[in-house]
Amino acid sequence: MSAVAGSGMSASVHARTRGVRFFALASLVAAVHLAGLAVLLTSEYGPFAITLAVLAWVFVNCFLLVVLQRPGVCAALALALIVILIELSRFKFGILQLTLTFLDFLIIDRDTFSFLLSVFPRLQMQLLIAGLVAIPLLWALWRFDPFRVRRRFALTGVAATAALIATIAVAFPEQAWEPFQGVNHISNLARSGVVAVSRLASTGWIEADPPANGPLSLARDARAAGLPALPAGEGCDTTVKRPHIILLLDESSFDVTSAPDIKVPAGYTDYFKSIDGKQRTMIAESTGGPTWYTEFNVLTGLSARSFGDLKFYVTRIAAGRVTRGLPQALQRCGYKTVSLYPTYGDFLSARAFQKGTGVEQFIDMADMGVNEDMQPDKFYFDQALKVFAREQPQQSPVFMFVYLTANHFPWWSVYRPDLTPNWTPLGNTAETDEYIRRQTVTANDYREFTERLKRDYPDQSFLVLRFGDHQPAISQKLLEPGIDQASLAKRLMTADPRYYSTYYAIDGINYQPRDLSSALETLDAAYIPLVLQEAAGLPLDPTFAEQKSIMLRCKGTFYACKKGAEARRFNRLLIDAGMIKGL
Repeated sequence: MSAVAGSGMSASVHARTRGVRFFALASLVAAVHLAGLAVLLTSEYGPFAITLAVLAWVFVNCFLLVVLQRPGVCAALALALIVILIELSRFKFGILQLTLTFLDFLIIDRDTFSFLLSVFPRLQMQLLIAGLVAIPLLWALWRFDPFRVRRRFALTGVAATAALIATIAVAFPEQAWEPFQGVNHISNLARSGVVAVSRLASTGWIEADPPANGPLSLARDARAAGLPALPAGEGCDTTVKRPHIILLLDESSFDVTSAPDIKVPAGYTDYFKSIDGKQRTMIAESTGGPTWYTEFNVLTGLSARSFGDLKFYVTRIAAGRVTRGLPQALQRCGYKTVSLYPTYGDFLSARAFQKGTGVEQFIDMADMGVNEDMQPDKFYFDQALKVFAREQPQQSPVFMFVYLTANHFPWWSVYRPDLTPNWTPLGNTAETDEYIRRQTVTANDYREFTERLKRDYPDQSFLVLRFGDHQPAISQKLLEPGIDQASLAKRLMTADPRYYSTYYAIDGINYQPRDLSSALETLDAAYIPLVLQEAAGLPLDPTFAEQKSIMLRCKGTFYACKKGAEARRFNRLLIDAGMIKGL
């Protein structure tokens, strides 16, 4: 009897032990879910964002349950994933002022990882250590997790949450300004996935007319419409002496006197005038931010807006896929093509993109021997002079794309006050005065650069086209003081020219520009390559001849002309000509 009693007691103890173990493991799973919800609640703001983030949390768990069926392991993996995504989003916001989006995962390339490792050289070791710690923990959860979830139930959860997320994202579409707030990382990521999938399903990567019945010839198509174009295959005489060409990207620069009641130094507006005394306006496709939109415009002659909601990734998408461009056109006329890039070349696949358009020598921050991407403008002008000195024995004309960075935000701190020892505040806000002060530094450095070229190369000619890549973020407070946020957002969403106008100016050093007929008073950025070639006296290839006819028909507008019809038709011509591929 004692044996039976002992057996009963043993079974009872065993049952209690199993119950305690079950309760402990259930509590652990619940704790992981609560931790996940706590993470979301500390990074999401407002009932709408929190609801969307919670749905995303459920979606990720159900998706993992379809594969693994163990809720404890799935919850731990989901928690790790959510934390990693939020930290990546915060990192991206710190670099680009934009949170993580679905496209960051749809377009994963070697350059992205290379850029991360360039910025954080210890990241590789940290990831390795994190993996070594996480793997045994996940194995233990896998080994002792007593719970199982049927795949049918998990699939129902995936379908239901995906439908709810899609419905909410369509009913309340993400506004363009929301990813720039630096919050709501998971809800913004979820909504961006709906936008990206919808965009790709409807128009693909780039807007273009449907394909015709057969390949189109740019020259034939232009002649059929009664438009001038060079015969296909006509070359450019490389024995003719050509001017060296400098394309100068003037960071965040525009004529601030377009805002009311701004005080500027005497002669301030002279900097924005061309050699013929005219002041011209360039319409950029970004304001207060992405330089690479304009970089794409002036190197390819195309519109970033043709990529719709995907335009933020335009250089990554175009890398190796868009080969039509200004550098390529100049190569056919014997030019050596060089780009002086002010940060790491892996940034948004800049190196791969520019080389695809015909840049032969891509010189980035590391090649220039610096580890900070914000340098005085004189630094980049000196780098340009070094390139000219190195290329002179080759006796070939040089095209150089030069970036300036000293006028980059923020303007609430004084950058290199030693560059303007006699500077006197103008009486604007401190931020505006700092912006104008940096513009005067740029103007002085540019004047010294042109004087050096005249002195050092008296028998060489130079054509310079400089432009503001976009307005500074502070212009949104200056152009219409007191405007409410809703009205401002509407202005930005509808590409109001007041907020997208910068400048472009054409200068000659020992050179008089040949033809300025394309240099209209107001011009979209996509036409800058055309203006530059005609000012240099170069014959246009069939693509640029066709684009000139578009410019004349559309009076200087490109993407906005005929509600995008001209840009779509032109994109199709380039696709059929093999200059845009894989998009």
